[in-house]
Amino acid sequence: MPKVQTKYVCQTCAYETPRWVGKCPECDAWNSFVEEIRAPEKPAALGRASALLPTGAALPTPITQVAAQRETRLPSGIGELDRVLGGGIVPGALVLVGGDPGIGKSTLMTQVAHAVAECGSMGEGERGNNSHTPTLPRSQTVLYVSGEESVEQIRLRSERLGAAAERFLVANETDIGSILHHIEATRPALVIVDSIQTTYDSSLESAPGTVSQVRSCASALARMAKSGGPPVFLIGHVTKEGSLAGPRVLEHMVDTVLYFEGDRHQAYRILRSVKNRFGSTDEIGIFEMHEQGLLEVENPSAVFLAERTTDANGSAVTATLEGSRPLLVEIQALVARSFLANPRRTATGVELNRLNMLLAVLEKRVGLKLAEQDVYVNVAGGVRIVEPASDLAVTIAVASNFREQAVDPQTVLLGEVGLGGEVRAVSQIEKRLREAARLGFTRAILSRHNTTRLPKSLGVEVVGVHNVLEAMNAALLPSRE
Repeated sequence: MPKVQTKYVCQTCAYETPRWVGKCPECDAWNSFVEEIRAPEKPAALGRASALLPTGAALPTPITQVAAQRETRLPSGIGELDRVLGGGIVPGALVLVGGDPGIGKSTLMTQVAHAVAECGSMGEGERGNNSHTPTLPRSQTVLYVSGEESVEQIRLRSERLGAAAERFLVANETDIGSILHHIEATRPALVIVDSIQTTYDSSLESAPGTVSQVRSCASALARMAKSGGPPVFLIGHVTKEGSLAGPRVLEHMVDTVLYFEGDRHQAYRILRSVKNRFGSTDEIGIFEMHEQGLLEVENPSAVFLAERTTDANGSAVTATLEGSRPLLVEIQALVARSFLANPRRTATGVELNRLNMLLAVLEKRVGLKLAEQDVYVNVAGGVRIVEPASDLAVTIAVASNFREQAVDPQTVLLGEVGLGGEVRAVSQIEKRLREAARLGFTRAILSRHNTTRLPKSLGVEVVGVHNVLEAMNAALLPSRE
């Protein structure tokens, strides 16, 4: 009888070793190895490589002879989700949705299941004789498989959200073989698995959620989807560091990775794509949590600026670009005297290293004495800004609070700040300025390189500056003292 093989696999990067080690030599993670028991492979019966080719297998084809097919996407029924996905759900796609507990992953998937299930009408003749095995049209049926909740719990949530539908099929199952059987029996248009960490393959001896189990279950669902099956949404857990739990290879296996951002105690949620084989990874979807579920925010710029105080110092508005959507957000800054040897530098919504660089520019190029000050910077509304176009707004907000001079409330600031204190141009400036004009802003301070070739019909007064000092003189109002 062949001997059982034992190996240890890193849960972070799937690195394999024949013995247990404390620190992974590949990703430097500590205590990330789990034992994996697998039966030895059978010896190959054929020695020739040509004999390994299956009968009827297709040979490689020149790419110029591959027929180009136009993909037909399935609308999810939620415009913000379709925006992030690139226009809808691609047939045969595998989508991974991650986020903190309670952020709204199951709520969103329940709403998607209801929207897709309600896309058409069902006649009496569309149901089979066996009521336990529906034979509804594939284009109208959704299968929601949960390994964490009972079907009764899903029913209660769907009733609270107003998402109960006849074609919304639910099942409480964790065995991947049974899940595939349900998919074959019901032939749904969409499959939702909640969650991938609870599913398991009975042919493996490891526990659910381990590297081998997650990899095996995801591979089985991917093969099913790619071989003419329905698209699959996988809900994934996240670790305390905010990354998806399980092996990193899971994110490589799926077509799209979506992350829910935001605090579960706040109303707004941001759905961001970090990987998308069928669309852009720059788009975001913005939702607001209500008792009726996640509602789409149609005008996010107005929402983020709704509670802005126009006469307080330490506040500046910038126009950031998320994919094809311009967003106007408020940058808030607070500068206070520090009683610590190392003053605090806290950034929420912007990168901390970027903030430290901008503070150094204000200290060196402008002459603001910030070395003994605690500095706090926040992007109101929970938005996370990753592009450097907000640099000028951050620096002006910090200078505004330090000097106790308010920023002109009708002014929007745009520009990247260099180490020499210069204000650099940003891309797609017309789109940003039109969004500012639509919300009532009458003035924009930006790099002089952006002022060339601008149309005169933007509706805002454009002020070009060379450096941060010029921007401060143009943006800050005289002190009231």
